Amino acid sequence: MKKLLAIASLLLASFSAHAADELRLYNWNNYIAPETVQRFEAFCKCKVVQTYYGDNEEMLAKLAAGAKGYDIIVPTGNALDALIKQQALLPLDKSQLPNLKNVNPAYLNTDFDKGNKYSVPYAYTVTVMGYNDQKMKELGIAVDSWAAIFDPKILAKIKGKVTVLDSANELMAAALKYLGYSANDTDEQHWQQAKDVIIKAKPYWAAFNGSSYIKELTVGNIWLAHGYSNDIFQADVDAQKAGRKFHIRHGMPKEGAVLALDSMVIHKAAPRPDLALKFINFMLDGKNAAELSNLIGSGNPNADAAKYIKPEIANNPVIFPDKAGFAKLEMLKDLNSKQRRAINRIWTEIRAR
Repeated sequence: MKKLLAIASLLLASFSAHAADELRLYNWNNYIAPETVQRFEAFCKCKVVQTYYGDNEEMLAKLAAGAKGYDIIVPTGNALDALIKQQALLPLDKSQLPNLKNVNPAYLNTDFDKGNKYSVPYAYTVTVMGYNDQKMKELGIAVDSWAAIFDPKILAKIKGKVTVLDSANELMAAALKYLGYSANDTDEQHWQQAKDVIIKAKPYWAAFNGSSYIKELTVGNIWLAHGYSNDIFQADVDAQKAGRKFHIRHGMPKEGAVLALDSMVIHKAAPRPDLALKFINFMLDGKNAAELSNLIGSGNPNADAAKYIKPEIANNPVIFPDKAGFAKLEMLKDLNSKQRRAINRIWTEIRAR
């Protein structure tokens, strides 16, 4: 019996030591460079265990169902808002984050987390348009306005060659911006106007597509896509690798667009909040932060990262907008339950038409 207890104790000690040496990261897929992970593991003498989610709703639902064991989570702004309201996060010990000084102040103190009590900016994307420069030039279509996505007169020239994101929030935001409203407008009359704009444009679109539009742009099946700036960057990288004779360019609408800021947070049930703080500070180093932008073409809120980012990315005015361009970007706010029901009804009608 004593022998069995001794073995059990050894197994428990082995398990505890193993668990203590792990940082568990709940993140978007392909949202950290492999070499960055390897360097952090060497730095902390620990193992990084990654679990992935496809969207914020999936992540929130999993946590709401009681999932535990995560140290770091990387939510977008409106999901961050929800996590804070649910009291699901630990406040940050900023004395352990000396590299916080590297963050561009423009990305701090957002409406979602005033004073950054719980969150540190990680990366961002801008929801814009990606287009085949060869086809748009041939057709004389300027991709500098949401009109390219919503105006039937323009769409008639590219019918069946356009996709939009399969997201009620993103598509409604684009339509609202096209109409001259805020992406966060909650006036139901304005929502109805946006719905009408979408329904009139819908017959000209090939699909609602949030998953394969990178490939469709790359091979030339689609000429214009409503999508994320990092995906559009990747589509051009893939097109050039495949030897295509066209480029996939970013189109920034003059009416403005949505910026999605993803942040690092520590879950309240984190097994190793100390390792989580080390990871956050490590990722705030300019060189480490830059590796993500160089990998996927994401925007970077880390001012110290700029000198390490490839020029073709750093000089892209859509990925890194100037002051005037930044002023036209909005972060989507979380909707209350009544507003979500209203948007869901509108979305159901749009998809059914």
